[in-house]
Amino acid sequence: MKTLTISNLTKKYYNKTALKNVTLDFKPGKIYGLLGPNGSGKTTFMKVVAGLHKKTSGEVLINNMKLSYRTKAYLSYMPTENFMYDTFSVTNIVKFYNDMYEDFRKDYAEELLHSVDINFNYKIANLSSGQIAKLKVVLALSRDVNIYMLDEPLNGVDILSRDAILDIILKSFNENKIIIIATHLVNEIDKILDRVIFLKDGSIELYGQAEELRKSHQLSIEDLYKEVYKDA
Repeated sequence: MKTLTISNLTKKYYNKTALKNVTLDFKPGKIYGLLGPNGSGKTTFMKVVAGLHKKTSGEVLINNMKLSYRTKAYLSYMPTENFMYDTFSVTNIVKFYNDMYEDFRKDYAEELLHSVDINFNYKIANLSSGQIAKLKVVLALSRDVNIYMLDEPLNGVDILSRDAILDIILKSFNENKIIIIATHLVNEIDKILDRVIFLKDGSIELYGQAEELRKSHQLSIEDLYKEVYKDA
């Protein structure tokens, strides 16, 4: 079974602690919501797991392997930022991914892009924010890996594009995949989450199965979010 295990993960930047003793166990066949406002530690968590930032202490195991260049083959990370060159066309960026990653499924990417009506001839500079968001998600999910981490995939995106992105995520999900979505737009993503992790000041404030948390607190995940972060 392909897994992601985090034990006592801590990350410090000079005099600031961005993550404090985070311990989590991710299993395939689940969509996880990594929830919290800006500054709660979501992006730091993802960048450490993706191998882009070094941990200060603790352990990250991907398929029982410690973080290294090898573990990057099991994981696809989509950052918040638009990382694509403005002068690239959609065709160029798909070709770039296909050349860069052996596990990239070009036909699948093209199928998804056609389904959301993205013109392959358009340059990145000419795409709307919603089109860029959809393109980023398609690129990340078109790699054939076990673990996907999407950082704020719905940020700055209109309602119709948000629905399209959620459809892409669900279409790409299966029982062998782990999908982790970092977001503060809880109302939009609530319906597809199996488990939720509330991060607050770099620590886990609350974690559990989404449905069990709804029942035990008699609140929706959005209202629970408001309760957890009411003083933030």
